[in-house]
Amino acid sequence: MNAYANALLYAIPAFMVLVLIEIAYGHYAKQQKYRLFDTLSSLSSGVTNVLKDSLGLALVLVSYPFLVSRLAVTEVSGSWLTWAIAFVVIDFAGYWNHRLSHHVNIFWNQHVIHHSSEDFNLACALRQSISNVVGYTAILLLPAALLGVPYSVIAVLAPLHLFGQFWYHTQHIGKLGFIEYILVTPSQHRVHHAINQQYIDKNLGQIFSVWDRLFGTFQEELDEVPPRYGVLKPAETYNPLWINFQHAYNLAFDAWHARRFIDKLRIWFMPTGWRPADVANRFERPIIEDVYAYEKYDPKSTLLRKVVVFVQFVLAISLLFYFFALFSDLSTIHRVYSGALIFLMVLGYSSLMDGSRWALVFEALRIALLIGLYVWASAFFVAMGLPFTLLVGLSALSGLATKWALADA
Repeated sequence: MNAYANALLYAIPAFMVLVLIEIAYGHYAKQQKYRLFDTLSSLSSGVTNVLKDSLGLALVLVSYPFLVSRLAVTEVSGSWLTWAIAFVVIDFAGYWNHRLSHHVNIFWNQHVIHHSSEDFNLACALRQSISNVVGYTAILLLPAALLGVPYSVIAVLAPLHLFGQFWYHTQHIGKLGFIEYILVTPSQHRVHHAINQQYIDKNLGQIFSVWDRLFGTFQEELDEVPPRYGVLKPAETYNPLWINFQHAYNLAFDAWHARRFIDKLRIWFMPTGWRPADVANRFERPIIEDVYAYEKYDPKSTLLRKVVVFVQFVLAISLLFYFFALFSDLSTIHRVYSGALIFLMVLGYSSLMDGSRWALVFEALRIALLIGLYVWASAFFVAMGLPFTLLVGLSALSGLATKWALADA
């Protein structure tokens, strides 16, 4: 985890610089693909994801080291061959994991946030899940385990494989000729994120496009079918917590109201979008019918609210970087406390973007957490090198600004 936190100190600024470059280019070319609140929601989803991952908040069903120690029938020799095979296997596993997420209800919940933005840009690449709390990826790496690929190789390549999926989330790059037959490109991934009927559940590859062509999920971007982005059941919120668990809530709702016991169980493992007939008849859940007619989620907001949200976002990002800089020196419990504070900051200003009074609830919870730490775990402030008065004072000001911004409708 220390290595992961250190890597993020470099990766996150690099991603943000690239986002700023794309924003600047969009402004220069008069083809802006960004909206303030949608962008901040994307970046904030990334913040919650890296917090969750850095804190190790997942139940691993089976680990890769366990599989390779029990199942390896050989050992790949030759350094370049080991790395090449491992990368291909990771990408093959990524294709099937991605396909599973698009086709099974329970797995769609951990992926829906990545598709929830109704814009398509580099920032939406950072919309990553916090609801993937059960780790099963190692099972999909079974071919690597059988070949005896060392865990150290997988550990290095896995984040590089993930980072390699960032660049193609853009509308400013057209088709790339023969490269389209080898790698996943921006054109192919625009298709993947689109909700047009011709494009849904297509182009599931992550680095290599060969898997889609091989397994029948490839779809070329068509000039006569401009992509429209998002999900067919729009999230209608900027709050990453709501987006992450909205689909799971809907599944639980349907399971509770289903009359047949078998439907209560199978809804979780049925194809994405499936609902028991009796529940669908009683509780309508509309979906987008005309992808070119619907209006993007864009609640009214004042300049004051935008300024307050942006300042709160900057403070949250600053605390995040400070947290990662100290990560290796913090105890596990102090990491958890820090993560909780940042998480509540994100939930506060993202709720403010929605114009929801939940923003005040999250602000109050953060102040309550700080007071609780001061009373029962004051060593936290020493470990962080930040005085209680500074943190609680900024939180109080943030709460007052939030109340002011909500009133300024």
